[in-house]
Amino acid sequence: MTKVLAINAGSSSLKFQLIEMPEETEIAKGLVERIGLDQAVFKLEYGDNEDKLTTEIPNHGKAVEILLERLQASGVIKSLDEIEGIGHRVVHGGERFSDSVLVDDEVIAEIEKVSELAPLHNPANLTGIRAFKELLPNVPAVAVFDTAFHQSMPPESYLYSLPYEYYEQFGIRKYGFHGTSHKYVSERAAELLGEPLDKLRLIACHIGNGASVAAIQNGQSIDTTMGFTPLEGVTMGTRSGSLDPALVPYIMDKTGKDVNEVLHVLNKESGMLALSGFSSDLRDIEDRAAEGDERAELALKIFAGRIHQYIGSYASKMHGVDAIIFTAGIGENSKAVRERVLEGLEFMGVYWDPARNDVRGKETFVNYPHSPVKVIIIPTNEEVMIARDVQRLAF
Repeated sequence: MTKVLAINAGSSSLKFQLIEMPEETEIAKGLVERIGLDQAVFKLEYGDNEDKLTTEIPNHGKAVEILLERLQASGVIKSLDEIEGIGHRVVHGGERFSDSVLVDDEVIAEIEKVSELAPLHNPANLTGIRAFKELLPNVPAVAVFDTAFHQSMPPESYLYSLPYEYYEQFGIRKYGFHGTSHKYVSERAAELLGEPLDKLRLIACHIGNGASVAAIQNGQSIDTTMGFTPLEGVTMGTRSGSLDPALVPYIMDKTGKDVNEVLHVLNKESGMLALSGFSSDLRDIEDRAAEGDERAELALKIFAGRIHQYIGSYASKMHGVDAIIFTAGIGENSKAVRERVLEGLEFMGVYWDPARNDVRGKETFVNYPHSPVKVIIIPTNEEVMIARDVQRLAF
C-alpha cells in the first residue's frame, strides 16, 4: 500500500488530500487559506477529527512545513517516510503536455514557459511544486495538467478561425480545462455501464461555479466548451461564457473601461451574477426563482439552455451518444438544473425519470431503464485521478 499526497496550490491557498493507493482510500484532507497574511488558517480533517490552526503563514514553503508537521502530530502518519508520492495539479500544460509527467527541472522549466497562458494559476502551482521539492526532495512528484486530457482534440475542434500564424507563433487555440474531472467521470461511467471506454460516446457536464461540457469519444476528448481561457463556453457563476468579441471594444467605448477592466467584468461580474442581479450562487438563484423572481428564472433558463445546446451539438458531432454525465457541485446536487438541461432531449433518445432525478450528491442513473441514452450523476474526484497518475508514473 502506498500513501500519495494530492496537492492543489493556489495563489494564497493550498488544498491537499492524503490517499492510500491502490485502494483509493481517503486518509486525510485539508486546506491552508490566506497564505501571506497574518491570520492564515490551516485545517486538517481525518476520520471524525479536525485539526484547525490560525497563525501567520508567510509563504507556501511555511504552509507545507505546517502541513507535514500536523500530519505527524495528529498521528495521521508516524513518519514522513510514509509519503511515497506527491501529485500536483497544474492548470495549464499548453501543447507541451498531453499527459501527466514526473517532475524534474526540465518539466518545471516547461511549466514556466507556458505560464503566460495561465498567469494567475501556473505560478502558484509551481510554488507548491518547489515547496514540496525542497522539503521532500527524494519523494517522486507528478504534475497533472487540467489541459492534458483535451490534447486529443483534432485541429477542427481546437483551431480558431484566425490567421494561422497566430496559432503557430503565439499558441492561440482552444485548450480546454477541467480535464482531470472529465477523465475521471468518463472512466467511472464506463465501469458503471459495463462497457469498454474505447467503445463509448459520452458527454460530460462538469457544472460548478465554473462549468464546461466535453465530448468524449472512445475515451478521448474530441471537443470541449472552454477555450484559450476558461472564459469561453457556457454561462457560469461570474463568467460570461462565449459572446461576440466585438463587444469588448464597444463596452470600452461606452463605459470608459480599459481592456483589463472589461476582462475583469467578463470574468468576475458577469454570468449568473449579472443575469440574476443579486448572486452567483445557484442555490440562491433557485430559491428566488421559486418565489417568482423573473430575473432569477431568466438566469436559470440561460444557464441550463447553453448546456442543453452544447449537448445537442456534441451528440451530433459524435453521431449519437451513449451516456450524458453530470458532475461537480451543481451537476451533482441540483435536480432543477439537470431537469432544465435534459428537457427536450427525448428526440435523441434521452428518457429521464423525474423520481430518479430527485437526488443530491449520489452516484446514480437518472434515466428510465428503457432509455437508449443513459443519464448518470457521478461525483467527481480529481484528487483520486491525481493519485492514480502518481501511482502509474512513479511506481
